[in-house]
Amino acid sequence: MASSPPSASMKLLLMIGILAVSVGYSNGDGKIAIYWGQNVQNEIQEVSLAETCETGTFSYVVIAFLNVFGNGKNPQFDLSNHCPSYTSCPELAPQIARCKELGVKLLLSLGGGGSGFNITSAEDAKSVADYLWLNFLAGESYTGPFGPAVLDGIDFDMLGAGTTTYYPDFATYLKDYATDDHPVLLTAAPQCFYPDYWLGSAISTGLFDIVWPQFYDNSPCHYPNMAGLEEYWNIWTTRVTTPTFFLGLPAAPEAAPSGGYIPPENLIFDVLPIVRGLPKYGGILLWNKYYDQLNGNYSDHIKCYVREFNSLLSYVIGRPDLPK
Repeated sequence: MASSPPSASMKLLLMIGILAVSVGYSNGDGKIAIYWGQNVQNEIQEVSLAETCETGTFSYVVIAFLNVFGNGKNPQFDLSNHCPSYTSCPELAPQIARCKELGVKLLLSLGGGGSGFNITSAEDAKSVADYLWLNFLAGESYTGPFGPAVLDGIDFDMLGAGTTTYYPDFATYLKDYATDDHPVLLTAAPQCFYPDYWLGSAISTGLFDIVWPQFYDNSPCHYPNMAGLEEYWNIWTTRVTTPTFFLGLPAAPEAAPSGGYIPPENLIFDVLPIVRGLPKYGGILLWNKYYDQLNGNYSDHIKCYVREFNSLLSYVIGRPDLPK
């Protein structure tokens, strides 16, 4: 008697099982991080910080950007139309509190585009580190630009401007504030080339908790150049002492004008099996929430595959729309 053909759900489970064996899946938990605060166009309105956290999709939300600092300048941030002021945004305080309540880690990203930042000496590095600690990281003893809110750390995205000489000092001064009771997370978003010209010296200190290289807008190491992507992912995760790496990706084609966007199905079946095979894999970083929304919430289409394998199996088994 001929057996009936396997159902669609069984086929998908079989494919997942093959992928798991081929790359040595563990039960490690992959996470998704995302940049927020750059509502760059007017087609849609980027959702609020609180709404971003309330999706339940993101373990880290990176507030972008503090884009003016150093060399004696009064620090300023640019959060597009989320905040009318460049120096004060206390309306974010309850939203930050909501994110913390949900267990989402929040970081302030430094740099971004432009040329408003430059750390010119070790003393300047100390001054900027002190400013960040007192205004964004120190806790209830000080009310900063975001009100009495407390962030979890600082993201280095200082690309294309300033001098890199004192970035190691800067990272050291920030990390010096960390205690067992009050850690200071440090993350960095270099280009996918190794070593990165702008952030390489800072990353080499070994002080960073997470590095999320940007695998886009660089054709030698972004998709669909799979050989280059795999080569540079392996270089970053084997040569750098940082314990955790995220794959930095654009959330929509428009987010990476020079290329590197990966459609969900290609990420799931072509790229994730490669990056998940290394023990330092931590997840995916997306640029950014605006583009995520513009692309029909790209993060929703990939989240179960980025996360731990057991969760993926539960998700597939529980899908009511898959034919049995």
